[in-house]
Amino acid sequence: MKPILIHTHFHRRRTGITRSIENVMPYFKECFETYVYGYNVDGKKILKSQLRKILFSNSKVVVHCHRNNEILKMLFWRLLGAKFTLIATRHAETKPSNVSVTLLKKADKVVTLINSMGNALGIDNIVVGHGINIDLFVPNTSKKIAHITQQNLIICAGRVREAKGQITLLEASSVLQKHKNWALAIVGKVDKPPFLELLKSIAKKHNIQNQVYFIDETSDIISYYQAAKIAVVPSFSEGFSLVTAEAMACQCSVIATKNVGVHSELIAHHKNGYLFEAGNIEALQELLEKSINQQIPNLGEQARAEIVKNWSAQKEARELIQLYQSK
Repeated sequence: MKPILIHTHFHRRRTGITRSIENVMPYFKECFETYVYGYNVDGKKILKSQLRKILFSNSKVVVHCHRNNEILKMLFWRLLGAKFTLIATRHAETKPSNVSVTLLKKADKVVTLINSMGNALGIDNIVVGHGINIDLFVPNTSKKIAHITQQNLIICAGRVREAKGQITLLEASSVLQKHKNWALAIVGKVDKPPFLELLKSIAKKHNIQNQVYFIDETSDIISYYQAAKIAVVPSFSEGFSLVTAEAMACQCSVIATKNVGVHSELIAHHKNGYLFEAGNIEALQELLEKSINQQIPNLGEQARAEIVKNWSAQKEARELIQLYQSK
């Protein structure tokens, strides 16, 4: 009889964490009977009554949590006498709160996503980077977005908030004034409407408002990656930065901030992408101008090769399986 693996997901929105769970779940089926406990995530779901039955059975059970509320719920079951191995992933790059640290310490094993996050956590942990579904995130150079009229597209995907660096990007995108056949699509959920209005005012200031498109969070994000020639990730902070890896898998030439999230581990500057200091408008402006004018090469093919070789979901799943099976 196979051991049982349960991933939890208690969140009202689909996020990068959601996609990371969905990416790896198919690869566990050979070794585990796999389930999802929660909502807003694809997978074979179980109800509370089924969870209880599993946790109090004689089966070998591994539960992998991704947020504090999920860890807390599973600790409650453990308090009632349930026997299982508890794995917790820390997804944020920021310094954890005392509550987070306390909860993580109660897990049997803690996973972090990048070396810098693991080193800064202050708790024993294993680094396992996110993997990309390389059969789903694929290039398609013929893809077009119907309502974007310009021939060439730059994409910036992710939450629309100050920490994600969209102000830097909009200021640097003043170069689009000279390139009317280029557009910028900012795709993601807006945290605060006044911030969106600020971004629109910057676009208007540079007279590029007809070349900048603000797209709400979409399940069809792959089409935007495929339609784009360049992806910019101007964040000041990231947990992992799944959007960077996804864009690279779709063969975008990526320009991302140095030493933020996994950017500097994913990207070798001028070899499979480009890096700049967070907040440096002039540096980003120069990279955009040179990319548009083909003064520096489009590194989309090299970017995808890096993801296929080192950052696939299959590779992540193999590393997690080793963790689940270790004593």
